[in-house]
Amino acid sequence: MSTFGLARRLAQRELRSGLSGFRIFFACLVLGVAAIAAVGSLADALLTGLSEQGRTLLGGDVALELVHRPMTDTERRFAAARGRVSETVSMRAMAYALKGDREAERQLIELKSVDGAYPLYGKAGLAPAKPLPAALACTDESGQRICGAVVEQTLLDRLKLARGGRLRIGVQTFLVSAVLTDEPDRISGGFSLGPHVIISGDALAHTGLVTLGSLIEYSYRIALPQQVSPASFRRAATAQFPDAGWQIRDRTDAAPGTRRLIEQVAMFLTLVGLTALAVGGVGAGQAVGVYLDRKRNEIATFKSLGAEGGLIFLVFFLQVMAIASFAVVAGVLLGAALPFLVARLLGGVLPTPVHYGVYVGPLALAVVFGLCSAAAFAIPPLARAREIAPASLFRDIVAPRPVHGRLPYLFAAGGATAAVIALALAISPSVIFALWFLAGSAAIFGLFRAMAEGLRFVLGRLPRARHPVIRLALANLTRPGAATVSVIVGLGLGLSLLAVVLLIDRTISAQVRDTLPATAPTFFFIDIQPVDANAFDLTVASFPSVRDYKRTPMIRGRIVALNGVAARDAKVAGNVRWALNGDRGITYAATPPKDADITDGHWWPANYTGPTLISFDAELAKGMGLKVGDTLTLNVLGRDIEGRIANLRNVDFANGRQNFALILSPGLIDKAPHSFLATVNVAPHDEEPLFRAVTDKFHGVSTVRVKDAIAQVNGLLQQLALGVRAASLVTIIAGLFVLAGAIAAGQRARLYDSTVMKVLGATRGQIAAVFGIEYALIGALTGILALAAGSTTAWLVARLVFEVPFAFDPAAAIFTVIGGASVALLFGLVAAWAALAAKPAERLRNP
Repeated sequence: MSTFGLARRLAQRELRSGLSGFRIFFACLVLGVAAIAAVGSLADALLTGLSEQGRTLLGGDVALELVHRPMTDTERRFAAARGRVSETVSMRAMAYALKGDREAERQLIELKSVDGAYPLYGKAGLAPAKPLPAALACTDESGQRICGAVVEQTLLDRLKLARGGRLRIGVQTFLVSAVLTDEPDRISGGFSLGPHVIISGDALAHTGLVTLGSLIEYSYRIALPQQVSPASFRRAATAQFPDAGWQIRDRTDAAPGTRRLIEQVAMFLTLVGLTALAVGGVGAGQAVGVYLDRKRNEIATFKSLGAEGGLIFLVFFLQVMAIASFAVVAGVLLGAALPFLVARLLGGVLPTPVHYGVYVGPLALAVVFGLCSAAAFAIPPLARAREIAPASLFRDIVAPRPVHGRLPYLFAAGGATAAVIALALAISPSVIFALWFLAGSAAIFGLFRAMAEGLRFVLGRLPRARHPVIRLALANLTRPGAATVSVIVGLGLGLSLLAVVLLIDRTISAQVRDTLPATAPTFFFIDIQPVDANAFDLTVASFPSVRDYKRTPMIRGRIVALNGVAARDAKVAGNVRWALNGDRGITYAATPPKDADITDGHWWPANYTGPTLISFDAELAKGMGLKVGDTLTLNVLGRDIEGRIANLRNVDFANGRQNFALILSPGLIDKAPHSFLATVNVAPHDEEPLFRAVTDKFHGVSTVRVKDAIAQVNGLLQQLALGVRAASLVTIIAGLFVLAGAIAAGQRARLYDSTVMKVLGATRGQIAAVFGIEYALIGALTGILALAAGSTTAWLVARLVFEVPFAFDPAAAIFTVIGGASVALLFGLVAAWAALAAKPAERLRNP
């Protein structure tokens, strides 16, 4: 019989005992594989839903989007010749509730006008159900023009109106004819600052809000014939109108921001799942080692009968991998089922369409991750068992000696680890982030192991405690075979990740909730028209508590070329690509802004009238490979403007103030139609009066309460943080499995210790105290080490990634330390119960 055949037969016989000795190994693998499979399956379900509903989410097969200006007649004819066209116009405005002839409550809204063809795909949900054109129709009542509007219930709640009530937008009066329950293309519109309102295009023209230079977005959705592809339409549009300045999107990427968010969150959670596998791997390797220790006599017998080390290794490797395969299958089945559970529990909450199903890709990925992780952690203890001589197998019971596996086996374990890392990098949308995450996890893993070994060394060198209970507890942490290192590494990694999540959450929340309100203005005023500018200044200045009032010209434009290279073809860093996707705010100034931090170059003279010069954000310039003297081409109102970069500035977008990445020299840009943006700080007692005064007098000005926007952002951050915290619990559970495995591994020693101490006269209370101090101490020490590692990591992320001040959270510190101690104490006392209940006579008769 071949060596492999013999090894397989012996492994099959060993497997007849079931999972005895491998329960922790099995549980760790199931948990990690299930996490990876579930995250991948849910991400694929979301991305597939986005792809399948691309037409509906975008509102067409392709969309042409312009800022400030509508299509020209030539452009309209081009679009109409290629398919059915629907025009929508979006802007921010103020809605006023009408109570009789009086304007009562008012609210910032996201206003969208639609034509009769809207929506080209999908259907707008209205309550009560009625055709959208009928709901938006305009009528005359006693010589007054009244138009229909459909609004979200949130707006009715804030304006204290009911369906059938009236509101005013601009100078036009509207009747709330229905509640908007489903806006099919909403997700493609991006972030919203207010409730959504839909009106007709004819009604928008009568609001008085559409003026030259107003911040208005025009979108033309086109339903293409079956024989015309979005790609061919894009090529034709770009070739015929190279300077149109429009952004072209198609159904294959209807919601790019949402897609990027899903991919990034999925990547992060997959890495968290890998961390859980690594933590569980500590328990898996520990379980294999404990199992081999129990099989010591059998291994010694095999070797005494002439079995070679390779056969010994192969027998137990086949057994371990067979159990790992069962665990991986169980984890994959559980992970594949979890998205359906999410559908049942949260199906109505998810903001994107979801196509639930069984996705082979993420499941196969989880299988590879699970099997490679099992091999990586199981091979080293198996290789060590292979090298022990028969005599030393018996002698190691009382005098263990260190043994290391042969290099081929260690290389095999390293190869399995390298496969996991390479695959994680291959599937990551951000290789740099994944590389840093994995490197950081490996560094923390090694750090914890080093700290655990160092802690054992220090405890072993401490003066002997006088109290016997304390002396015994400390001795249990340092004696040969103690699980101190594995518990600290496994539980510590889980607690560290939780500490990082909690502290980063606290840091970001502090920035949004505490720091940002302290630096941000009270109000943003958008779309102040030039004819109203002086009157607006006087209105704001009439409030004595006003400070830091600033009014700045603003126009929207797109970066279309870098040094003459089209933006779509330019090689830029991934973290700044957003600046080339869509329109950016642009302003002009003769003198540098207050507190401008110029890092390179010089500002132009105050009386400069030459070719356009640009002051650009230094970080964006670095990511785009630009320097002082290079050129940028901007498309503004359909016209290309080329300018030379005169200086670079550090722009702090986190302070909530007016921050422009692009500031141009006057001379050309100031001749373009534009509006003004204003910010102001005001004392709390003047906040509502100023809001009323501006909204009463300037109906076309959109007024944004910064505290409301901050509250909305903070709410989104809290939802995201809640999901990340939940994901981090996977690692915590893996750490608990490691703790349980370490305690189970030492159970035999605990029974022996308890028996000896009882024979020597110790009471159950004293024995329980020994075990309690031991586990409470190891848990507290693990918590302290985890807090130190987690705080350092969170500080690095805050400073280097988010570039915000780190905010330490005492509650997170207390939770980490006390939580670690409590969990270890609880597990230890539960496991010690059997040792306390054992009768000395029975144990002495059956050692």
